[in-house]
Amino acid sequence: QVRLVESGGGLVQPGGSLRLSCAASGNIFAINTMGWYRQAPGKQRELVAKIIKGGSADYSDSVKSRFSISVNNAWNTVYLQMNSLKPEDTAVYFCNAVKDWGYAKYDYWGQGTQVTVSS
Repeated sequence: QVRLVESGGGLVQPGGSLRLSCAASGNIFAINTMGWYRQAPGKQRELVAKIIKGGSADYSDSVKSRFSISVNNAWNTVYLQMNSLKPEDTAVYFCNAVKDWGYAKYDYWGQGTQVTVSS
């Protein structure tokens, strides 16, 4: 079992910055990928960014060049640095961890943290 707890959300003005954190606990050592998704009211959950262990980071086109994902060496904390925030970034942001064996994939989710971009 994996538990994910997000923190760092809040209210920020357009053009501002926020840094989200996600702490993972439990059986975390088989995790291959950590990522962030977001969901705005009335919209489907969408990928924001993900980072692959031993690989590279991937971003959605809407946040590329503005957001940056990183993970600590122990792979138990993932961060999302969000810069130049826009009102359309307003959403609940969810932390995601994946155990991807190729033939099977297991997803774990946090409870979400609210990010509101408004003046």
